[in-house]
Amino acid sequence: MTATPELRIGIVGYGTMGRAHSYGYRVAPNVAPLPMRPIVKLLSGRDEAAVAAAAASYGAEAWTTNWRDLVERDDIDVVDICTPPGTHAEIAEAAAGAGKAVLSEKPLGTSYAQAHAAWAAVSGAGVRNAIGFNYRRLPAVALMRRMIADGVVGDVRLWRGTWLSDEFTDPATPFDWRFDRAMGGTTIADLGSHMIDMALWMVGPVAEVSAQSETFIRARPSPTGDRRVTIDDASSALLRFEGGARGTIEMARLAVRRPCDFTIEVNGAKGTLVFDYPRLNELLYGDAGDDPGLYGMRRIRAEHPGHPYAELGWPIGQGIGYGETFVNQAVDLVRAWPSGAWTPSFADGLAVQAVCDAMELSAAQRRWVGIPEITETVSRRRP
Repeated sequence: MTATPELRIGIVGYGTMGRAHSYGYRVAPNVAPLPMRPIVKLLSGRDEAAVAAAAASYGAEAWTTNWRDLVERDDIDVVDICTPPGTHAEIAEAAAGAGKAVLSEKPLGTSYAQAHAAWAAVSGAGVRNAIGFNYRRLPAVALMRRMIADGVVGDVRLWRGTWLSDEFTDPATPFDWRFDRAMGGTTIADLGSHMIDMALWMVGPVAEVSAQSETFIRARPSPTGDRRVTIDDASSALLRFEGGARGTIEMARLAVRRPCDFTIEVNGAKGTLVFDYPRLNELLYGDAGDDPGLYGMRRIRAEHPGHPYAELGWPIGQGIGYGETFVNQAVDLVRAWPSGAWTPSFADGLAVQAVCDAMELSAAQRRWVGIPEITETVSRRRP
């Protein structure tokens, strides 16, 4: 018997995303035949006791408190970045410089300039790269995108996305990196980046935006006293797509009793599609061609073997959960190693970051901002 070769992965960061990515790699060979077996060789984190415990729990072979050691090791093929957003670009640049493939959690940076530096590093080094927009890999969301691409709803006229969370509702929630714009990025870049990615993926490039933002709880307690919050609690925007469609987007992290609720809707010339995350195995579809006596929306169970990713899941009717998005991500990346396309890529993450920055600038200056205003400014700064 010939042993299955290993795809050797080093994960930087052991928090929720490090746990989720580890889960994906561990389960992927159980749901799909793969050309290689993904193995988490090394896990890194700053807290020695915590990273050691996480490595044991996640099944990592070893751990370190220095991410640079992970990047430089010869037995690591892929550097998987699961740290706060403000660190993504630096780690990605170092990994690219070491000739390693890179997977980064979203957003690619806390600014377009950071994201551009990360993209330029992997592009210049010619290394494989991907960004973790895991919700693309929900069967219902992937089916929604396929139906749009197949023209089922006709020309897209309207797109809207809403993401509501209650994680910051309590004013007593202590200050940490999530409230620091330089390290955690904005709510626009955190929650909004997922929705912006889906908008670009489903409808196409955004031309310009008009946004508003507000910070309702302006300080958070810390051991040294209250610290000023430098991110938005809630934001929303109007979108104009290059293809002529219009859109709206809203994201908030202080919507009481909204744990992690997002909805995506597309209205086309011939129909409507709606995805609602609390019912993540379903897709609503309204067909303008239906008999008037059947007026309304039909509920599609996105679990049929013909639906995207459904063949990786359980028998029809059983559904999947959040964790399976990371399993599907791992399957896609390993199947495409070493020469197939990795998507979404850093280029996709860069495009998303441009829209995020445009929204932030628009909210600050209370005006419409075109995407080229962001992208061309950074391009002019480069030698």
